[in-house]
Amino acid sequence: MPQFRAPIRDFEFILNEVLNVQQYKEKGLKGFEDVDDNLISALLDQGAKLCEEVLFPLNQSGDEQGVSFDKGNVTLPDGFKEAYKTYIESGWTSFTCDPAYGGQGLPEVLNMPIIEMICSANLSFGMTPGLTHGAYNAIYMHGSDEIKQRYLPKMVDGTWSGVMCLTEPQCGTDLGLITTKATPNDDGSYNIDGSKIFISSGEQDATENIIHLVLAKLPDAPDGVKGISLFVVPKMWVNEDGSIGDANGVSCGSIEHKMGIHASPTCVMNYEGAKGYLVGQKHKGLRAMFTMMNEARLYVGIQGLGLAEIAYQNALEYAKERLQGRDLHGPKYPQKKADPLIVHPDIRRMLLIMKSFCEGARMLALQTALKLDVEKRSEDEQEIEQADHFVQLITPILKAYFTDMGHEVANLGMQIYGGHGYIREYGMEQYARDARIAQIYEGANGIQALDLVGRKLPKDTGKYLRSFFHPATEFVAEHRENSDMAEFTKGLHTALKNAQQASLWVAANGMGDPNEAAAASVDYLKLMAIAVMAYMWAQMALAAQKGIKENSSDSEFYEAKLDTARFFMKKVVPTQYGLLATIVEGAKPVMAARL
Repeated sequence: MPQFRAPIRDFEFILNEVLNVQQYKEKGLKGFEDVDDNLISALLDQGAKLCEEVLFPLNQSGDEQGVSFDKGNVTLPDGFKEAYKTYIESGWTSFTCDPAYGGQGLPEVLNMPIIEMICSANLSFGMTPGLTHGAYNAIYMHGSDEIKQRYLPKMVDGTWSGVMCLTEPQCGTDLGLITTKATPNDDGSYNIDGSKIFISSGEQDATENIIHLVLAKLPDAPDGVKGISLFVVPKMWVNEDGSIGDANGVSCGSIEHKMGIHASPTCVMNYEGAKGYLVGQKHKGLRAMFTMMNEARLYVGIQGLGLAEIAYQNALEYAKERLQGRDLHGPKYPQKKADPLIVHPDIRRMLLIMKSFCEGARMLALQTALKLDVEKRSEDEQEIEQADHFVQLITPILKAYFTDMGHEVANLGMQIYGGHGYIREYGMEQYARDARIAQIYEGANGIQALDLVGRKLPKDTGKYLRSFFHPATEFVAEHRENSDMAEFTKGLHTALKNAQQASLWVAANGMGDPNEAAAASVDYLKLMAIAVMAYMWAQMALAAQKGIKENSSDSEFYEAKLDTARFFMKKVVPTQYGLLATIVEGAKPVMAARL
């Protein structure tokens, strides 16, 4: 049976010792007024308790039982409805939401650990509240005051959930092909007619109402994506006083039978004269929806990290306990019939790939969340702009790299388990199955790579790139003379040099032929991701060295952190060279080949 222990010490290290989030309280950033060590510890402890004791025990049983469908009604697996009730009663749905609608107004950087723990403990469970938060953001940013007052309070307290409805049978990425129609009524509402597919949590029995954000086209809509509008369409009509009225022409036609996340319903949703209201401006719905999608892409990236973390935890314990073969230098445990797996170099290699990803990705996730907080809460225009540029650049990198690595780490875990990893009892095969979808939804990873080379790299002659390269280069310059940091600044310098060379090649060659940038895009994203992760590891190495000097009682934690940083710099950063070599070979081997 798998186990899960929340990585609280690692969260505390990054939040307190690397990012020093308390400094934003001193700077007067909104939402940080009460942030201190006690609050951070309390939130992490309570989040860990929820995930370890309530959500994780339902993960395997939920996967095996799955959701059920009967005449349009979807029932979640045993225990899920009760767990959701516990979740909302604990206030987790209101964590970062505006107090004007019943939220707690806490910063995103403190919410990110909770999201990661939920993804580790029970990814299927996390889908419903995660999508609700995205729907909340879209309505909060683009809805009228009337719409916000009518829908947000119940979404904030978790009584109602929210979903995003984009995909149709004939279109996924190319949303300009949607055919769902919106017909205006005399009272200012619209009738929505059409079908959507692959709607996660489109129907379930845990919430009183489900608020659908639906992309549709008005009768006078221009062709393509410029003709898309966004509508809020509740499953049950909501009266002006906020009470629930009659059913609203929204029905679930079927659910998908899929590879993973079995405890999360993936629905075909039908809208037959369903009544809704316009969110934002006519024909500008895609912009409003991307408010939801961009943040959702960060959350999907965390799904990859969460599954990687639990895969690593269990693979590590298995490698310590499973006796197989002998150490190549002779028996490490002669009193036993064999040595544990962990003595073997290849097992250690796989575990360190897993560990270095999880810890480096956690740092990047929290730093990105902190930038989101600065962007949303700061009153300094320059600070807001710099934070926005960083988030814009990192979003496709984080979504694609974290989910690619989440699947890879889960598969490495299966490899360490051997045949036991392939059977259900040990749980590892579920993580591999669950992780696979994250590479596809919220914009397939190839699309993220195209976004990086097509939009983010060339934006205003590289202003988004500078949000990363400038501080990372300054870090190298600042600590170059520190002999203790030499091995880490050298690795970071190498990573930056490779990333800059790749960026120049893609920019120069992509201008003449967009296929050159597109063919290089996936390799370029991974190369950039390694450079960004190297910067994360260099910052953590510096904090770990400081920790050793100031907190000798926890020296084992800090020494392990430095060991993992060395592995990343010496074994992961050099993989950039192969990626760079592939990039500069150009598009011809791809585009001219006969298929």
